[in-house]
Amino acid sequence: MSAEEALAIAEEKNLDLVKIAPGANPPVCKIMDFGKYRFEKAKKEKEARKNQKIIETKEIRLSLNIDTHDFDTKINHAKRFIAEGNKLKVSIRFRGREMAHPEIGLGIMERAAQALEEVASVEKAAKLEGRQMLMFMAPKAPSKKN
Repeated sequence: MSAEEALAIAEEKNLDLVKIAPGANPPVCKIMDFGKYRFEKAKKEKEARKNQKIIETKEIRLSLNIDTHDFDTKINHAKRFIAEGNKLKVSIRFRGREMAHPEIGLGIMERAAQALEEVASVEKAAKLEGRQMLMFMAPKAPSKKN
């Protein structure tokens, strides 16, 4: 049908004539309430944004001479962060003469990765950057069991 006929029908029903595929031959149009369509589309987008999970990067700072109980406490905090679905940044700051022993820091990082291996995987391995050693971990995807 011609565009004029379709427009007359749309105006008669007090609706809008919307081009769905203007590039097609002939162009495809639809008679609808465009204001209602835009409102419903905005409502769906808002709902989709509300259901999105924003992933944050949480940080735990360890020290070179950390004691076992302090280490366990930090690991428990890390497990809680990962359970919430956040990524984790594990850092060690080297102060003064501690810079002479980066292998001790690497050992602590490996110990942390081992303690968290059932809930998280290492995304970026421990690396010395200036006076800090950093390691990034991400939550493991839940395994599918039948």
